[in-house]
Amino acid sequence: MVDLKHSAAIVGIHEHVTRYAPDKSELQIQGESVIKALEDAGLTKKDVDGLLTASSSSRNTGLNLADYLDMYPSFVDNTTVGGGSFEFHLAHALNAIVAGRLNCAVITYSSTARSGSVSVGTGGVARFGHPRLEPSPDSFEELYGLTTVGLYAMIAHRHMHLYGTTSEQLAEVAVAVRHHASMNPEALFRNPITVEDVVNSRVISSPLHLPDCCVITDGGGAVVVASA
Repeated sequence: MVDLKHSAAIVGIHEHVTRYAPDKSELQIQGESVIKALEDAGLTKKDVDGLLTASSSSRNTGLNLADYLDMYPSFVDNTTVGGGSFEFHLAHALNAIVAGRLNCAVITYSSTARSGSVSVGTGGVARFGHPRLEPSPDSFEELYGLTTVGLYAMIAHRHMHLYGTTSEQLAEVAVAVRHHASMNPEALFRNPITVEDVVNSRVISSPLHLPDCCVITDGGGAVVVASA
């Protein structure tokens, strides 16, 4: 059996410093992040044969990024499954490395939701694409005003029903995230919060309160994965 754990490693990283970038496109943020991550790894564009990307725009693909950066990857992956896209990308890159399909991959993401005034998660889930062309179930759920936040709220309710989870327990996640943000000079919100702050804040979609929901920002980043 192949030892996946020791087959590859993350050798370079970059987090774009901006949280509000009205002067930049998602493509620019991704491009800058890729170059900086490669510099961190001590590599160049010529060393990269895999490019895995996602963004808040369905028009921003790995092929566009490769053209923008004058790169010629033999492996491109545009898998987009929301906030978990990058875990999928990492797994895909690892499997491709183990299979001998590539030696070095860059995983990158960008968003200009804040400067573009995109209320991520508050509109219908089909609005990020073309509503008339979206496959089910979005085309059916959209009719009733279900939002991305609403979908997560339903999941939270189900978790509470099955396991007895409380709002206070969910709040611990937001508290922990803010604790780590307080140590990050580039974080948008750095002030610590308490469980009480969370449960006493405005409800966005029951049982989710405002701090339970993802902050809408501009930004992006990249990681370099290479064979060990």
